[in-house]
Amino acid sequence: MKEITGMTEKTTRRISELTAPELVGTAVEAEGAVHRVRNLGEVVFVVLRQAEGLLQAVFDRETFEKAGEIREGAALQVTGTLREEPRAPHGIEIAVKEAVLLSSPASPLPLPVDRLVLKASLEARLDHRAISLRNVRERAKFRVQEGIVRGFRDFLYSQGFTEIHTPKIGAKGAEGGANIFKLSYFHKPAVLAQSPQFYKQMMVGVFDRVFETGPVFRAEKHNTRRHLNEYTSLDFEMGYIRGMEDVMGMETEMLRYVMELLRREYGRELSLLGCEPPEISSIPALRFDEAKELAAKTYGRPARAPYDLEPEEESLIGRYAKEHLGSDFVFITHYPAKKRPFYAMDDPEDGRYTLSFDLLYKGLEITTGGQRIHDYHSLMAKLESRGMTGEGMEEYLEAFRCGMPPHGGLGIGLERLTTQLLGEDNVREGCLFPRDMGRLTP
Repeated sequence: MKEITGMTEKTTRRISELTAPELVGTAVEAEGAVHRVRNLGEVVFVVLRQAEGLLQAVFDRETFEKAGEIREGAALQVTGTLREEPRAPHGIEIAVKEAVLLSSPASPLPLPVDRLVLKASLEARLDHRAISLRNVRERAKFRVQEGIVRGFRDFLYSQGFTEIHTPKIGAKGAEGGANIFKLSYFHKPAVLAQSPQFYKQMMVGVFDRVFETGPVFRAEKHNTRRHLNEYTSLDFEMGYIRGMEDVMGMETEMLRYVMELLRREYGRELSLLGCEPPEISSIPALRFDEAKELAAKTYGRPARAPYDLEPEEESLIGRYAKEHLGSDFVFITHYPAKKRPFYAMDDPEDGRYTLSFDLLYKGLEITTGGQRIHDYHSLMAKLESRGMTGEGMEEYLEAFRCGMPPHGGLGIGLERLTTQLLGEDNVREGCLFPRDMGRLTP
């Protein structure tokens, strides 16, 4: 009988370990995927790809031929002497004495992933996604995305939030409308969740402050650079607020923390991508009607949609925020009640508007949030005023009938935030495996 007491000790080293100065001149072991082979005859340079970056290994001809067919895509373990080489990645290389071929590809790679910038269309990169992401620059985008989610989680933990995980199959959508994916659930009608909204509100009555990172589904028939039909939402909901400004303030501090974390711990990826996270000392806030008027007057574009912001308006408001307020971010507050869901709290000073907001980043909406109705009777009155009933929302409404604190929250589109931060122009660039109107694979 075997007993497993813990992790097996590895003799191979990661790049972060190999860069230790005291290892220069010593025998080391490393492993990785073959990223590039440059055969000069008597000397062969093999660049290995690890999670942390690229590592150069130098072979003499005999050692290279003895190892077998070393080509791009193979997995390789090498043993040799570590030495300094300023021209190599990370300033080091391994003079190989022995190599073991761990696996060999069955076919050539469909894309030239060894190039710094992958010269392939977005569609080609998405068709061969698992291969295109082996390109170090393509891969770096999702290390940055990891940092965003990590910062979101770490900050909210520090503020007393509890992480929750809510169902993605339900009986009714949280937002209403027709943009819902419908499915059969053991011969019963069901939908894919548009949002964790109902659940996170219910959990405010349990934990006071909650958050979730998870997929949401929108059956919107949009094939644009801005839309996905499945995306990752960063949601939080907080109780005992004084107003929507408490939610906006929490997001401001969270984003500041995220950008500082990226600068501190993801510098290599940011440098590779030519990206500089914004400094966030504060974020300006404009009322919805004020923002529309400023965009129209400043840039000569008449406002056409009275109850929402058109994409071009968002872009112009973002431009105004940058040019006149010195900020890449801008909160747009007090959205018209006609364009907000029933649970949004109306502005007590003008019921045509709500205590809700969007956050624009470089002219694109990345966040929707606000204060919610917490009083049961007010919530039922709002439902009735819209010609709605509580059918399918009985458990949600029960939480309010049994008492809920004043609360509010938001949802952030992770892919949009990533795309804007990296300066890309298509949200699919910020999604590992996009789902849109025409793509269900890979």
